[in-house]
Amino acid sequence: MKRPAIISLFAWGLLLAVTGTAQAAGDPAAGKQKNTMCIGCHGIEGYRTSYPTVYNVPRIGGQHAEYLIKALQAYKTDARNHPSMKAIAAQLSEQDMEDLAAYYAGASGK
Repeated sequence: MKRPAIISLFAWGLLLAVTGTAQAAGDPAAGKQKNTMCIGCHGIEGYRTSYPTVYNVPRIGGQHAEYLIKALQAYKTDARNHPSMKAIAAQLSEQDMEDLAAYYAGASGK
């Protein structure tokens, strides 16, 4: 393979790698406003801090935005089964999901 072809392939690969790790298109500030339905179980910023855990729920603070969006979509389409999450996800638009995911992805999750 000639040198210009290798450089071109490397450049395209780098471009794909950078765009593949882009953040969700959501607005973290809007997600913070919408998170009132999440804090009851997941706690402030996606983890329980101020009161004891009565039952186990996933820590969503600091989770990848793409994962959170896929999980919410799965609850909305019944691909995942949890009564509370299904009811919450049913109320969310795609933009709501992206905003919440952007907010929680930026939270520390500690």
